[in-house]
Amino acid sequence: MKAETTYMKTLGKVEAKLSRMKEQAAAVRWFYENGNLPESYNRALRLEELSEQTVLLTRVLPAYTGAAGATIQTDAIISDTIPVEVGFTAEGWFSVRIPALLPKKASGSADYIRSYLYPAMRKFFEGKPPVRFRDCVLAYRHVYDRSRPERAMRDHDNIETNMVTDILALYVLPDDHPAVCSHYYCSAVGSEDRTEVYVIPKHDFPMWMVEEKTLPDKGVKLYEVRFC
Repeated sequence: MKAETTYMKTLGKVEAKLSRMKEQAAAVRWFYENGNLPESYNRALRLEELSEQTVLLTRVLPAYTGAAGATIQTDAIISDTIPVEVGFTAEGWFSVRIPALLPKKASGSADYIRSYLYPAMRKFFEGKPPVRFRDCVLAYRHVYDRSRPERAMRDHDNIETNMVTDILALYVLPDDHPAVCSHYYCSAVGSEDRTEVYVIPKHDFPMWMVEEKTLPDKGVKLYEVRFC
């Protein structure tokens, strides 16, 4: 019998995850149709967690074939599938716009964020001089789709925001030490779920606070923008 390869072992893990996702999807529907929205919500979070784990496995699966260029092709698919907007505002503030970060959770992995945000940041800063904000504010603006009736303003101080902060620090901060960077979190209603992150010099932060109250759905206009 042919020895099982890493490729086939990983495929087996994918199939097992898909089976568990199907079970969770059925549970989400059952609890919702029987009037238990809180439990349906909990199962939906579990379904989302399983889907993230499955995505991480499927992303490495092509590379396990040994095919040349598998990683490059996978990165291209990620770039085409996940919208990431990177740029500077007219005021010189740095910003990224990414899909909505998840609510706080006790377990799971934020590796999927690394898989799309690292390449986007690398592409944006390729050939550009280093940028280092000092004595600044890292502002997270969580935007919620106004058309979603179950919308809730949730706690986002979790492993996912920490991952985003770590990645931004590599490119635009000396580090994310409190002596260098303060953190600010707010929520807003918009046309879609997303997360906006701004790196703002502290002397400009009051200006940003005033603007944040009247920001359009797409946030502060970005210049030198690149969709990565």
